[in-house]
Amino acid sequence: MAKLLLSVVITVGVLLTSSFDFNTLPEDQTVKYATEYIVVLVIDGPRYTETFGDTTYQYIPHLGNELKKEGVLLSNFWNNGPTYTISGHSAITTGRYQRLSNAGKQLPKYPSMFQYYLKEKGVPKSDAWIISSKGKLEVLGNTHYKKWWNVYKPATYCGLHGNGADYTSDQETFDKVTEVLSGNHPPHLMLVNLLAADSYAHSKQWDMYLKSIQKCDDYAFQLWNMIQSNEKMKDKTALIITNDHGRHLDGHKDGYISHGDNCEGCRHISLLAIGPDFKKNVESTNCAEQLDISKTISEMLHFPMPSGKGRVLQELFN
Repeated sequence: MAKLLLSVVITVGVLLTSSFDFNTLPEDQTVKYATEYIVVLVIDGPRYTETFGDTTYQYIPHLGNELKKEGVLLSNFWNNGPTYTISGHSAITTGRYQRLSNAGKQLPKYPSMFQYYLKEKGVPKSDAWIISSKGKLEVLGNTHYKKWWNVYKPATYCGLHGNGADYTSDQETFDKVTEVLSGNHPPHLMLVNLLAADSYAHSKQWDMYLKSIQKCDDYAFQLWNMIQSNEKMKDKTALIITNDHGRHLDGHKDGYISHGDNCEGCRHISLLAIGPDFKKNVESTNCAEQLDISKTISEMLHFPMPSGKGRVLQELFN
């Protein structure tokens, strides 16, 4: 009898443990978030040493001071996959690390958060946007996964005049962001790429690389103020500011000029999350990574993303 009772207790315990997902709530306990809109701002390619790794915040005065006080900084945040532009961005949008052509000639292997969102909500493509200074990031709007290829694609404006090929100025990109967010129906999901810091670093222009980080800091500040002055989006929007990759540290290969390996400089990036559901003026040193972004977004906007890995960034929430 004692053996039978012990067997029943163990069986019940196993069933309870296996049925509980520590990262999501049961369906009947779905959290109601204040967030209705999410904007992901990707500042392309600065090193952590020039952003939050420099505690004077001399190159990111807005991010390091006003904006940091408004949200949660994840300072132990990483790209744990290929440290290139397209692979870094696709990790953010698909929740999977993939080694993809960095020339924009290869679609991601997995569907993106934009596609999952548009399918689940049954809304027009204009409710999800990718706006990028780099035209090659047009590939983020699609996948070669058979059942998802060419369906549920978001609206895009990537590259010069949105041609999906060339590079354009961050100012043109920001002007397009302003236009889209100022419309009668701002999208509920958007990703923005700003390229200048990465481009000037590749061009071996150290001073312009630093100035570009400062300019991106200013764009981030303008973007948050724009959101908060928009009656539709104010107090309903989460802004997630992160990077696709870093760069080599001084003394490693050619230093700040390049990136693409597994060195700490290339992998260590940051994430700052601001919004009505997030804590304020908090820095978390919990280890987190790019795959966690889309998982967190899918949780907040209530759509499934079965092919995505990562975890919900619970440390962000109130």
